[in-house]
Amino acid sequence: MNGVALGVFIFFFLAVTVIGFMAARWRKAENEQSLDEWGLGGRSFGTWVTWFLLGGDLYTAYTFVAVPAAVYAAGAAGFFAVPYTILVYPLIFTFLPRLWSVSHKHGYVTTSDFVRGRFGSKGLSLAVAITGILATMPYIALQLVGIQAVLDVMGVGGSGNWFLKDLPLLIAFAVLAAYTYSSGLRAPALIAFVKDGLIYLVILVAIIYIPIKLGGFHDIFAAAQHKFDTPNAAGKPTGALVPGDKSQWTYATLALGSALALFMYPHSITATLSSRSRNVIRRNTTILPLYSLMLGLLALLGFMAIAAGVKVKNGQLAIPQLFEDMFPDWFAGVAFAAIGIGALVPAAIMSIAAANLFTRNIYKDFIKPDASPAQEAKVSKLVSLVVKVGALVFVLTMDKTVAINFQLLGGIWILQTFPALVGGLFTRWFHRWALLAGWAVGMAYGTLAAYGVASPTQKHFGGSSKEIPGIGEIGYIGLTAFVLNVAVTVVLTVVLRALKAPDGVDETSPEDYTADAGDPGVQTELPPATAGAAH
Repeated sequence: MNGVALGVFIFFFLAVTVIGFMAARWRKAENEQSLDEWGLGGRSFGTWVTWFLLGGDLYTAYTFVAVPAAVYAAGAAGFFAVPYTILVYPLIFTFLPRLWSVSHKHGYVTTSDFVRGRFGSKGLSLAVAITGILATMPYIALQLVGIQAVLDVMGVGGSGNWFLKDLPLLIAFAVLAAYTYSSGLRAPALIAFVKDGLIYLVILVAIIYIPIKLGGFHDIFAAAQHKFDTPNAAGKPTGALVPGDKSQWTYATLALGSALALFMYPHSITATLSSRSRNVIRRNTTILPLYSLMLGLLALLGFMAIAAGVKVKNGQLAIPQLFEDMFPDWFAGVAFAAIGIGALVPAAIMSIAAANLFTRNIYKDFIKPDASPAQEAKVSKLVSLVVKVGALVFVLTMDKTVAINFQLLGGIWILQTFPALVGGLFTRWFHRWALLAGWAVGMAYGTLAAYGVASPTQKHFGGSSKEIPGIGEIGYIGLTAFVLNVAVTVVLTVVLRALKAPDGVDETSPEDYTADAGDPGVQTELPPATAGAAH
């Protein structure tokens, strides 16, 4: 056990725990019992709070561990995350301000709220809600996997009976659950400042300090090239510094599909809707690419782990082990704290987002239509606990590889909500029944295709790439399913429009999509003492 690193880790963990509970008093509203307050922080966050919240939400502990781990295992293929996070910001600049405006005008808390209001279809809204919850669950589990990786490298809970082995993770989970329940979205919003500050510090130090110890980047890349050129047991290279011709379709489709999917996740939208104006969203799309620069530097740690001679059976441990080997004990503790806190922020937001979907689009729409705002907030708090317990059970009872592959499946699923959400923000032409049919086809194809992918450790759900029908190249299953989804939606819309099938009622109007705080019918942010009545 690394006592010094563990001590530093515990110090930072206790600090963010205190911040998490204190967040309940930050910008406290008179009426806290509503989803606007508990689940969206009063819709009052400015540019910098939103920037840190979105950064803490999107660049998770899993990102910190898995991106360089992919580079460590396979080489340049792991860099796909860098172009996809570059592609995503011009994309969201076009539609997120519109979603913010219509949601602010009508009090929408979730994407399903918007879909129901735009297309007048509870069935389509339910499909989007269930997809969001299913896609979020394994994502939360992976944050706990990130914490577990750090604990394993520090020598905490690595052996002994099952209870003692998992006790540190159980404690971290209990603390996360408690302050999320009490403080709602305000807790991860405040903790994100600490998390992102630590991550930037660790990466800047690592990108300078580790190469100096290893003889410079020339030696690092030479060591990586040597490893990838060395044949494995099957006589094939283990990876590549540059993707080969056969992997370029996979790389490109995975980057594009991931970019389209990222802001379909409920937690991304929750962080977005918590901001106080359209301009906050626009400004964030211009400054969030700073995180992509950080991500590129972070990916290089995978090559450094190779050059440092890190040997691990589980690739997810490569970067924590690199920090353990290369840094002084006290700074290794800082790095481990960055990863651990990097798990707490997104896990909190994800559980809140999933709970909001259940409360608004399942509980209120189908179980208790007359639920009051206070009842909604209470149900959402309880469901956020249930979601986290489900993620914890997932982590403790299943192999880590399974958790990763189910998260890949979640990405395939969530992309199938794109036509209803983004399409609905710009046009009412798509028919609600066609959108539902397209979603069903995309979900079915994506799930069955992923089921048929094997890996060295699994017979099914072993990856997210497969041959693209009609092209013959290997590509991202999610993007292929998305193309099928759109094709079915367009064809059926033409048919249904020709048959004059009944259309749902659109409760929005064109001016709603450009409304900003202060416009008629759109409240500006109120002082914290009365913010509960703002929406």
